[in-house]
Amino acid sequence: MEKPIVWSIAGVDPAGLAGTQVDLETLKNFNVDSCSIITAVTAQNSCEVTAIESISSAHVAAQCNALQNSFKPNAIKIGMLGDLSTHEQIAHFLTSYSGFVVLDPILASSSGDALIFANVEQHLASLVKLFPYVDVVTPNLIEAEKILHRSLTSYQEIQEAAHAMLDLGAKSVLLKGGHVKDRLFSQDYWTNGHESFWLANQRLPNKNYRGTGCSLSSAIAACLALKHAIKDALVIAKMYVTRGIRQALDIGQSSAKLFHGGWPEDAIDLPYLSPKPLLQLPKPFKHCQLGLYPVVDSSHWLEKLLPEGVKCIQLRIKNMRKTLLEEEIKRSIYLAKKYNATLFINDYWELAIRFGATGIHLGQEDLQTADIDKIHQSGLYLGVSTHCYYEVAIAHALNPSYIACGPIYPTTSKVMAFQPQGVKQLQRWRRTLHYPLVAIGGINFARLPEVVQAGADGIALISAITKAANPLVATQQLLTQIKNYG
Repeated sequence: MEKPIVWSIAGVDPAGLAGTQVDLETLKNFNVDSCSIITAVTAQNSCEVTAIESISSAHVAAQCNALQNSFKPNAIKIGMLGDLSTHEQIAHFLTSYSGFVVLDPILASSSGDALIFANVEQHLASLVKLFPYVDVVTPNLIEAEKILHRSLTSYQEIQEAAHAMLDLGAKSVLLKGGHVKDRLFSQDYWTNGHESFWLANQRLPNKNYRGTGCSLSSAIAACLALKHAIKDALVIAKMYVTRGIRQALDIGQSSAKLFHGGWPEDAIDLPYLSPKPLLQLPKPFKHCQLGLYPVVDSSHWLEKLLPEGVKCIQLRIKNMRKTLLEEEIKRSIYLAKKYNATLFINDYWELAIRFGATGIHLGQEDLQTADIDKIHQSGLYLGVSTHCYYEVAIAHALNPSYIACGPIYPTTSKVMAFQPQGVKQLQRWRRTLHYPLVAIGGINFARLPEVVQAGADGIALISAITKAANPLVATQQLLTQIKNYG
């Protein structure tokens, strides 16, 4: 299979700390092919920029045309743009381009030296003309202040600024909040005008980390070229850059070179994703033993399965009258306590608390209306469904009892908006997540060994039990198999 292609349109840093070299290094680590279009050449080191020279706009256009014939891009990352006529050439090229575009609106180097070839007002006016062609604009705080001619000192002002940049034509904005005075977190805000969220990582030692903006925008472009949804691309790119900062190599007393490695998988780099800025680390929910984890739709299944040795089970009922629903939940809780089993109630968190269940399982839509603080205060376990990086980052911000990942295989139990993740992605989740991990979706007796060996702590099953010719025999076989391969 051919690799997707990403273009880097940027300037050259001879020290290799930013610009084209960092773009290409980042793209290589995401296993995409890359091409570079040079807009300017700088003379700089880790401390200062001593000279810059723009490549002619005609030559920039020639580079684009030459590559377009044989190396059509799936995504384009734009960084340093050179003189104003180059802006016009890039804008003209983008009018007929249908792939993804990520713009890092560079105005100055990390040392503070200007990297533009006109006065600031002319440069900004020309830069903003690119916004309508761009899928994600990634300014830092200082760049956003200059673009909008306003001071940004709080997270509320960052939100307002991001929406103001949408009004300038951007399709979405990731406004980086690393310069905000927040002792605990570095928090970025993303919005497309319809959806929005914050990405937070614990703040690392304060240094002049070179190449962070270049790496972030290139990582986003790489993920988009790899067909990740934009919200997933932001999470993955944030992980990549956070790891790069965490493992950066010191250059002198105040500067550091970003670390570059393969696909980011370290739990410490996974951002917390939430609708509001974080003020403190999320409080953890208690963890629980999982193992075989049947998902059933009535208390009658608990009556059948719990005597067979099942110790963890979920009651998932849809579209039942409230009076009948309450009776089913109460009876299920009674049976779980009788057999000393952990029972998770799906969705109905208020009833679960009221009637004394041991746990609650919530899907992503239910998280939007559930009172997480109240669930925490109740002392119950909390499980959360996830299907992608964006949803895993949401779950991470809740610090739940377990994270369910799926579908692992094609499933007919419910209509899914997500493609099967497969065992390799399950293995990656195991390497990344420190939470107990529940695998769900299309798992049966034949597939169970590789799921257990991939590191799943819980195996959620529906049809493999409820549609089996003999559900009790199937349950015993599954319990034995988990014991043998666990």
